[in-house]
Amino acid sequence: MTPAAVRRPESDGEAARFLLRASLYASTGAIDQLSDMGFEPWLDSQMGAPNDQTAQEFLVSNGLEVIDSGRHYERSNRGDWMIWSQLLSGGNTLRKRFALALSEYFVVSLNSIFITWPATAIGEYWDILNRNAFGNFRDLLEEITLCPAMGVFLNTRGNRKANPATGRVPDENYGREIMQLFTIGLVELNPDGTPRMANGQPIETYSNEDVTGIAKVFTGYDIDAADAVIMPDFTGSFPVRDARGSRRPMTSDPTRFERPLTESQHSLEEKSFLGLTIPAGTGPEESLRLCLDHLVAHPNVGPFFATQMIQRLVTSNPSPAYVQRVAAVFANNGQGVRGDLGAVFKAILLDDEALDPANADSSVFGKLREPMLRYVQFARTFNARTIGGRWEVGDLSNQSTRLGQSPLRPPSVFNFFRPQYFPTNTQIATQSLLAPEFQLVNEISVAGYVNFLEGVIPGERFPVADIAFDYSAEAALADNPAALLDRLDLLMTGNQLTTATRDLIIGAIESVAIGTSSEAADRLRRVQIAVLLILASPDYLIQK
Repeated sequence: MTPAAVRRPESDGEAARFLLRASLYASTGAIDQLSDMGFEPWLDSQMGAPNDQTAQEFLVSNGLEVIDSGRHYERSNRGDWMIWSQLLSGGNTLRKRFALALSEYFVVSLNSIFITWPATAIGEYWDILNRNAFGNFRDLLEEITLCPAMGVFLNTRGNRKANPATGRVPDENYGREIMQLFTIGLVELNPDGTPRMANGQPIETYSNEDVTGIAKVFTGYDIDAADAVIMPDFTGSFPVRDARGSRRPMTSDPTRFERPLTESQHSLEEKSFLGLTIPAGTGPEESLRLCLDHLVAHPNVGPFFATQMIQRLVTSNPSPAYVQRVAAVFANNGQGVRGDLGAVFKAILLDDEALDPANADSSVFGKLREPMLRYVQFARTFNARTIGGRWEVGDLSNQSTRLGQSPLRPPSVFNFFRPQYFPTNTQIATQSLLAPEFQLVNEISVAGYVNFLEGVIPGERFPVADIAFDYSAEAALADNPAALLDRLDLLMTGNQLTTATRDLIIGAIESVAIGTSSEAADRLRRVQIAVLLILASPDYLIQK
C-alpha cells in the first residue's frame, strides 16, 4: 500500500500563515522546518514535546509562593506575571496556543478569583489546560471542575446541600455553566453545528429542572487544606496557609477542608437532569463521574466545541461541512476514542478549508486577531526578554491606556466576546457573518491600541517596561526598505500586506534618513516605524 503523500506548504508565506494559527509566532527557522517536514509531521513533533516550564515552577522558582513582605498570597498580579512569562517566553508554543484557546472556552477569570494565593490558583488552572491540551476532553473537564480557581469563580467551592430548615438550596452557577458554556450549549445542534428546529424554532437543550437537578452534583466540595502549613503573615497579625490548597483538586472529604466539618455537605438526594437519574444515596465522586460521562456523551458536544475552536484558531465563519468534519473526529478519532483533543486540533488545522490557499484572498474567511495575540506575536518575533527576571507585565485590559485585553482576565464567564457576536450596521452584519473578536473594538480601543504600541515598541511604557526587544536582525536590513519589509511581512502577516499598504510603509521607512553620526538610532527608528504600521494595518489585523 502506497503511503499518503505528505502535504507541505507551497510557499514561505503559506508556512508562516499556518504557524501563526498553530502557534504564537513565526520564525524563519520554523518556516524552514515546517516546509521540510510537512504539516502533519510537524504538528506531531510539536505535540509530542513536553512543556518546558509549568506555572507552578515559575511561581516557586521566583519566590512567589513564600509568605513574606511581598504579600504574594493576596496579589493577583503575580498571576499576570506567570501567564505573560508563559506566552512571551519558552518553547512549546503550539501547546500554549491551544491552551490559550481552551482558556477562552473553559473560562476562569483572574479578576474574580477571591482566594488565598490567587496566582497559584490561576497557575494550576493554566497548567491543567497545558497538560491536557492534547489529551481527552472528558479528563480535562473533570480537572477543570475540581480546580480551585474554577471552584471559586463559579461557586463550587463551599457549595452545600439543601437545608429545608433554612431554605438553603445548592448553588446553581456551575451546574448551569457546565451545560451552557462547557459542553452542550443552549440549543440542540445538528452534526454540522446548525441548530435543530421544531415548528420553526430551535430546540432548547435543558430546562430549569435540569439546572436544579445537576446543581446537586456539585455540592460538598471545598479547598483541600489537609496538612497545610499555617504561618503568620509578614506582620504577624493573622495566619496564612501555604499555597498547596490553592493548587490541589478540591476535595469532598469534609475533614480536609480549610475549615473542617464533621459531616459531608454533598447532596444525597436523587439527581435528575438531561434524561439521567443518579439514585438517592450516591456519593460525590460517583455522582461527578456519572454526570460528566453523561454530559460528554451528548451529541451536541462535538459540534459545539468544534465551532468555537475553529473560530479561535482559523476563521470566524467556518462552513457547516468544516464543523461537521471536525465534530466527527471529536466523536471518534479513528480508533474509537471520543474527545481526543490532539486529534481534534489536528483536524481543525489540517482541514482543506483551513489550508486552501485561495482563502487567503477571501473576504469571508479569517478572523480579527485578538489584541493579546498581537502583543504575544510581536514580542516573540523580536526576541522579548525580561529585564528584571520575572516578566513583570501587569493587567493590560484597559482599552484607553493599555492593550485592551489581558490573558486569563475576561470580564465574565462568557469570555472576552460571544461566539455569535457581529457588529451591527456593518457589511459583516449585512452578509450575515459572525465576527466575535469585534466585540472588543470601539473608538476607544482602536486609539488606545495604537497609543499602547507607540510606547511598547521602544520598550518604554509601563506596565510593560520590564520587557525589552531585539531588533538587530531587522536593523541590519534598514538601509534596504524593500528587503526589511519583505522580512517583516513574512514573519508578521504571512505575506498578506497589500501593495498599497507596502507602498505606504516603505514611504514611512524612507522618510527617516540614516545619518553617519546616528546610524544605529536611525536604523532602529526605521524598523520600529515599520513594525508599528504593520501592527496597526488592516492587512495584519485580519488574520487569514
